[in-house]
Amino acid sequence: MKPNSTITTGQDLLIGIDIGGTFTDFVVYEPVAGRLETFKLLSTPCDPAQAVLQGLEKIQKTSGMSWRWSRPNPRGLVRIIHGSTVATNTLLERKGARTALVATRGFGDVLQIGRQNRPELYSFNADPPPSLVPEELRLEVDERVSAEGQVLQALDPAQVEALVPRLRQQGADSVAVCLLFSFLHPEHEQAIARALRQAGFFVSPSSEILPEYREYERASTTAVNAYVSPALDRYLGRLDTALAQGNITLRVMQSNGGNISLDEARRDGVRCILSGPAGGVVGAGHVARLASPSPREGDGPELDSTSPFQGERSRVRVITFDMGGTSTDVSLIDKAPQITTEAVVGGCPIRLPLLDIHTIGAGGGSIAYVDAGGALRVGPQSAGADPGPACYGLGELPTVTDANLVLGRLLAEHFLGGQMPLEAGRAIQVLERLGRSLSLGIELAALGVVEVVNAHMERALRVISVERGYDPRRFTLLSFGGAGGLHAADLARRTGIPQVLVPPLASTLSAFGMLAADVVKDYSQTVMLPGDTPPDEIARRLDALAERGRVEVLAEGVQESGIHIDRRADLRYLGQSYEITVPFSQRLIEDFHALHRQAYGYDRPETAIEIVNLRLRAVGQGQPPDLPRLPFGLEDPSPAQIDRRRVLLASGANQAHVVELSVYRGEALQAGNRIAGPALVVRSDTTIWIGPHDRAEVDSFGNLLIRVGI
Repeated sequence: MKPNSTITTGQDLLIGIDIGGTFTDFVVYEPVAGRLETFKLLSTPCDPAQAVLQGLEKIQKTSGMSWRWSRPNPRGLVRIIHGSTVATNTLLERKGARTALVATRGFGDVLQIGRQNRPELYSFNADPPPSLVPEELRLEVDERVSAEGQVLQALDPAQVEALVPRLRQQGADSVAVCLLFSFLHPEHEQAIARALRQAGFFVSPSSEILPEYREYERASTTAVNAYVSPALDRYLGRLDTALAQGNITLRVMQSNGGNISLDEARRDGVRCILSGPAGGVVGAGHVARLASPSPREGDGPELDSTSPFQGERSRVRVITFDMGGTSTDVSLIDKAPQITTEAVVGGCPIRLPLLDIHTIGAGGGSIAYVDAGGALRVGPQSAGADPGPACYGLGELPTVTDANLVLGRLLAEHFLGGQMPLEAGRAIQVLERLGRSLSLGIELAALGVVEVVNAHMERALRVISVERGYDPRRFTLLSFGGAGGLHAADLARRTGIPQVLVPPLASTLSAFGMLAADVVKDYSQTVMLPGDTPPDEIARRLDALAERGRVEVLAEGVQESGIHIDRRADLRYLGQSYEITVPFSQRLIEDFHALHRQAYGYDRPETAIEIVNLRLRAVGQGQPPDLPRLPFGLEDPSPAQIDRRRVLLASGANQAHVVELSVYRGEALQAGNRIAGPALVVRSDTTIWIGPHDRAEVDSFGNLLIRVGI
């Protein structure tokens, strides 16, 4: 939040909160006044709620509002949309509830057996990730349903009753229920769930979580929900109690790019596994749709077909690049964010629809070290918020942030708007030690750290684009996250991406995206229909899901006119073991062939097709915050220049050279300003590097568009 900034009382407040590994970000918006403020606090890994409550207390003091209102209150409504890493960290750190699995007799070990894939292809002794459910908590019941949904053996009520004392004896807190073909006949699972809920257990039936075929993935997704939901429930319950509700509503970001109610998030924690990164993708899409170049682009390089600004406004083509303190998340938007149902988090498959986000352990806090073979490595271990990079004052290990500080790309006195000055001496010390291990000087060691982390992130960008069948040269790299601006231009150069877009909210874009998110409900149903099924029959089945979606979105307070229904189907060639999700239309089969050709380079029109699953997304349109426009000024950015600095650049193998560049205050730049690299743009919460051959301009929303040189 800007110094001395005040929030007007008596107005509604919208607050987006994103907990990262290093910082917790806050975006505060007043719809009536049109005021948008942001700030960051160091995260509190031992108790994530602590940083959230500290930030809300800061907002409360600034606004003069009290969180403990009683209804009715004329002073306004506070709406909080929160992206949390609690579910993610619970799964990754294996700190979830003691979870049991109830399965059909003979199938209790489904999670242990999995797909029998080796985690390391050439190692016969590699251990798979440990199962979320220990052997003593894998319980079985006698029941059987056929692949057509017919009951072959009825469920024995006596066995259901016997589950309760066994679960209590083993100390189970949460139970996943996954029976064979329950997506066709859910009654047996429902009976077990009723009995166990009455006994006080948290229960996740697969027919409620994921009513689809593929038993292992269905069981895994259900087990993850049972494992993480109690932890998320406790965390959200603490926030709920601390805020005392009153005139406050709290919603939670989902992994699919929409938000859900507090009660639903507490019940279905698996839907929030990637809630923070999902907010960033939503925010990036909103910014890209609004972005516009200077009206004087004819004076410089013409915008071409690679630009996200040409032609149909909604035809956005951007690759999102979110580099924070602990990790980097990349995704691709081609008109709309890409959705996948094939995510693996912490070694556990999750089949729910979620944004296709590829995450790697590379961030500003990633630790650099020398491995046993003498090679320089960076990450995935991170210094996080505690102790943080060495230059934060407590850390003892070299990180990417320390390397950027030593190279001159990060300015110690301007970090976080000067509120958190960095200790350059500590960064030099740790990089000097690293350099000695590599027989390199401090500068070359720092350049090596940046080169290695860039290589990791370049690989991630290729995974999300080239390996998905997309040409990165036809996209814009939209950079955000606190550390993204220092690396984006170099990464675009390495991958052939012609331009980079850095929004003014780059450092807090994930929190902003939560305010821009819609209400989203996803539904699916396995159908296994032949490809020649009449489209009217498919539409009839989708209509049943659509009615359910419409009712549930209306219950979230969305107006009927704001509801959009998206119908899709999973198709495959007969004999394939994977599907492609295709928008439903009368051209369903033709579109499937085209999408298969795009993804895999071929299609087989003569081969029979299966329609495996029907999918439906019900969207309740939100109201994203209005972003302020800047008046157009002169091309000359010199009024925003605040300094001249020397920066180290690589100049070949084991060589470096110094260049002098201008430093600009980002908040002082005007629309129409053009900057020739090399240069640094310093904002209160991030720094942007413009390379020697790059050219940048500021658009009417304050976005910095960097045209990347060679």
